[in-house]
Amino acid sequence: MTMKELSKELGDLRERSEEGGGKDKIEDQHSKGKMTARERIVALVDPGSFVEMDRFVVHQTADFGMAEKKILGDGVVTGYGKIDGRTVYLFSHDFTVFGGSLGEMFAGKVTKIMDLALKTGVPVIGINDSGGARIQEGVVSLGGYAEIFFRNVLASGVIPQISAVMGPCAGGAVYSPGMTDFTIMVDKTSYMFITGPDVIKAVLNQDVDFEELGGARLHNTKSGVAHFLAQNEQEGLQQIRKLLSFIPSNNTEDPPRAKPKPPVGDKSELNSVLPDNPDKAYDIQDVITRIVDGSELFEIQPLWAQNIVIGLARLNGYSIGIVANQPKVNAGTLDIDSSVKAARFVRFCDAFNIPILTLVDVPGFLPGIDQEHNGIIRHGSKLLYAYCEASVPKLTVIVRKAYGGAYDVLGSKHVRADVNLAWPSAEIAVMGPDAAINIIFRNEIAKAKDTVAEKRKLVKEYREKFSNPYIAAGRGYVDDVIEPSETREVLIRYLESVKTKREARPPRKHGNIPL
Repeated sequence: MTMKELSKELGDLRERSEEGGGKDKIEDQHSKGKMTARERIVALVDPGSFVEMDRFVVHQTADFGMAEKKILGDGVVTGYGKIDGRTVYLFSHDFTVFGGSLGEMFAGKVTKIMDLALKTGVPVIGINDSGGARIQEGVVSLGGYAEIFFRNVLASGVIPQISAVMGPCAGGAVYSPGMTDFTIMVDKTSYMFITGPDVIKAVLNQDVDFEELGGARLHNTKSGVAHFLAQNEQEGLQQIRKLLSFIPSNNTEDPPRAKPKPPVGDKSELNSVLPDNPDKAYDIQDVITRIVDGSELFEIQPLWAQNIVIGLARLNGYSIGIVANQPKVNAGTLDIDSSVKAARFVRFCDAFNIPILTLVDVPGFLPGIDQEHNGIIRHGSKLLYAYCEASVPKLTVIVRKAYGGAYDVLGSKHVRADVNLAWPSAEIAVMGPDAAINIIFRNEIAKAKDTVAEKRKLVKEYREKFSNPYIAAGRGYVDDVIEPSETREVLIRYLESVKTKREARPPRKHGNIPL
């Protein structure tokens, strides 16, 4: 063949590889409100930056008539591109080819991408839309999944891993997204579950549909499996781009710095955020948005465990991770879900050199039989472990309540926070004043003619003498007591002073976090 003929053959093969499962399958994908594998990549990366790899790969299976069903690319599009000028490796399942099912060559393409991402120190993004393991390939397909899982673990804490679930994700396929740092799901079109509705009906005689069992809203509100809920695929892909803007490409780099922007509004507004009644709820977001650059918080898992707020923001242009109690939900208490939510986020920030700002207003851990029986001790210990383990700069502001063990857990000086500040409204104590006076002053209350008035007086005295921030400051547990309106400026100064922090820990293989 002449070079002209060879070039034409190459062009024809390239065109065939882009057809996926064919026009009809592509139209069916579009009819469900879903993009194709390549369309998703184009929408995600910078224009013209995607370089495809392994477009000519085909499966090697001859059984069950598969020898006559070879499609170029074998159901997954892989390669690399740029997001805001930074390189990322990615793979995108092609549901038009064998339902996006994973076989030997499919897995080989994915693991090649993951290996390259690890070698080069750049994020890896997986776009999932798959029916699961390819049945015709049997144990080989299961082995392919395990190869991916192993690399998920190798990459954990080394390069960021992000999963976008934009269709079905079932059986063993769910474990890879479950091990990545962040998972985005699309409302009404994406699902994750270990066993589907039909199996559950057959085995347990329970009726449940896809949405109730493993829909995007379920995993964003109840299970905590997903971190972001997108209304459509385009929104989900934009969420990935925004997320990456806050985080470094690998664990040896610092996050990219942006141009500093002042918060919206007057800083004096912080002085009037808290209600006069110390037991009245308010929205901690009103504090966060008056501190961070541009009043912008990129909240993570906003629909799950809402008694704690986690997210990424910037302070003087630097990326920071924020953990904050939310008094308007269950008084901001720590429970099982909120402890797990915050612990995993703290560990992510620590792995990728993102300083942690903790805003504390916590009356303690949530009491109750269900919490105790379901392991609040074990799950609460995860959060404590995460803070103790974290060696990135840790800044803490006690806004109002800091009671009991929750005070210790949430970035206290005792778990090696670098900077601990308090507002004058801070209350640091073993327990709330009502419970405390009932124990300490039970005899005085019993003898009083007017017990209500006596309790009110004793609560006031307790707050003034035993739980104010100056007691902790007097022992060096709090570095300074500041006006709320000063918070941003003081935090910026302290962050500048500790951002080069280096902390050595005893050598070990790894710790044993109370999973």
